[in-house]
Amino acid sequence: MYEKLEFLLALAREKHFGRAAQVCGVSQPNLSAAVKQLESILGVPLVDRGARFVGFTPEGERVLEWARRIVGDTRAMRADVETMKQGLTGHLRLAVIPTVLPVVSRLTAAFWTRHPGIKLTISSHTSTEVLSMIENLEVDAGLTYLDNEPLGRVSEVPLYRERHHLVTAEGNPFSDRATVTWEEVATLPLCLLTPSMQNRRIIDRVFAEVGCRTEPLLETSSIVVIASHVRAGHWSTIMPRLMAEELAFPDNVKCIPIVAPEVANLVGLVAGHRDPQPPLTAALVAEARVLSAALSLRA
Repeated sequence: MYEKLEFLLALAREKHFGRAAQVCGVSQPNLSAAVKQLESILGVPLVDRGARFVGFTPEGERVLEWARRIVGDTRAMRADVETMKQGLTGHLRLAVIPTVLPVVSRLTAAFWTRHPGIKLTISSHTSTEVLSMIENLEVDAGLTYLDNEPLGRVSEVPLYRERHHLVTAEGNPFSDRATVTWEEVATLPLCLLTPSMQNRRIIDRVFAEVGCRTEPLLETSSIVVIASHVRAGHWSTIMPRLMAEELAFPDNVKCIPIVAPEVANLVGLVAGHRDPQPPLTAALVAEARVLSAALSLRA
């Protein structure tokens, strides 16, 4: 039964029988047969089948919820027993929104100092993808916004408040100012994250609230691309102060608070709601609480 539930989760992630079979290391006929056996055991159809994978039936969606819980708890149990035998070991997987990427080392470096030898994988995703990957057991935890869009069933550790600043080179408009307004920022040639990113949706919402809108000259999903264009001197951007500090811009690039209004969004660690947590996740949560106290919820 457990293996069949794993197959079902892979199908939910990949939305394709062939790719799901490849991920699970089995042939497509074997995976399809396992799903059909699960349907026979439960007495309900789980998958809408056409010429290709269409989706899950309502019963299938409900079984998916149970599959995530059963597979997640089983993995956590095995990891817990393994930790009792040989201490904390393994592979910790994190999904992180782009605006937090320059800051994530504050958490992972402290974690690795306390638990050396743990393998870390960090990947960049939208906030929606972060939550989906946690739900589907693709990652152990994520770093994302906590107070803008629904999070679902997760445990949270608030870390800091992300306050928006104008980042622009000397000689550009407003570069000599102590503060700048959102209306003023809207007049600049901006490079911003794409609208698929929650950071961009927050920025667009604030512009709308103050009665203006902007059309950035450059959109990207990469913080590196944004930073390189700001360094070039022609473009400006909007980013949190903590991010600007970690990117170590040259002295001629200024970081100016944006006011009227001041916007602060809570960023934190999220993990699947499970008690007890898997040992690696529990250790990361403990480290996040230490970092939260050090940052004092400020940015």
